[in-house]
Amino acid sequence: MGEPLRGQAAVDQLLEVLDLKQIDAATFQGESPQVGAQRVFGGQVAGQALVAAGRTVDPARLVHSLHGYFVRAGDPTVPIDFHVESIRDGRSFSVRRCTAQQHGRAIFLMSASFQLTEEGLDHHGPAPEVPAPEDVPTMADWLERYPDRAAAFAASPQAVDVRYINSPGWVQPGDRDPAVHQRVWMRIDGRLPDDPLIHACALTYASDLSLLDSVLSIHGEVWGPGGVIGASLDHALWMHRPFRADEWFLYDQTSPSAGGGRGLAVGRMFTRDGRHIASAVQEGLLRRIGG
Repeated sequence: MGEPLRGQAAVDQLLEVLDLKQIDAATFQGESPQVGAQRVFGGQVAGQALVAAGRTVDPARLVHSLHGYFVRAGDPTVPIDFHVESIRDGRSFSVRRCTAQQHGRAIFLMSASFQLTEEGLDHHGPAPEVPAPEDVPTMADWLERYPDRAAAFAASPQAVDVRYINSPGWVQPGDRDPAVHQRVWMRIDGRLPDDPLIHACALTYASDLSLLDSVLSIHGEVWGPGGVIGASLDHALWMHRPFRADEWFLYDQTSPSAGGGRGLAVGRMFTRDGRHIASAVQEGLLRRIGG
């Protein structure tokens, strides 16, 4: 297996994936990277749905929240059609509903709200004290320790630089301690255009990469053989302050509850200077392999 596509080349491919073809005023079409995956990555379809919704809104109105449901597994070998419904355009807010479809059936549903920039009350809690991204292992460092996992990463472009302060969810329980918080530094691993919508879509993409790890970390469980398989059921994201997704942000993730074969995960994102830029909540289906 060859080396994964990294850096700006991987970011450029991500931008191609997010650059939807417009069919008509309310319909867009997107492709998936041909990397041999059996299903479409949830962050990809969510990011593409946000692109579609955002292209029907005045660019002066910035997305501040989205709520999505993953209805069916996406087929990466065929295009995805995105149909946008305009729910409301008020004086300050615009609301859109987007349905992603393949083979005539919905695979993802999303509502998103956009707002004109306003001044108002402003506060947020402090960011956790953690090592700087330069002081924690890179993904390449982890794969040197666990070469059996390298093939899975080589199969997909690595557009996001992900640096775990704890350990990835695929590290065997005997090699790590259970942790209440899963903390990860992330950034898009190249330069993005200045368009705020692109940064919001890139952040949406990245927000789905590690959030459910926090459910496993509490229990000392592991993804894959001998552990758990999972899938995102729904995903919500709120953007609080301006940011660039191609600059480091800390993703502080934890799980308040798991039960009934599902796990709930909550994440907060902070810039290096401690600004709280976004919050995410996700519920996932988690099943023991062979169970």
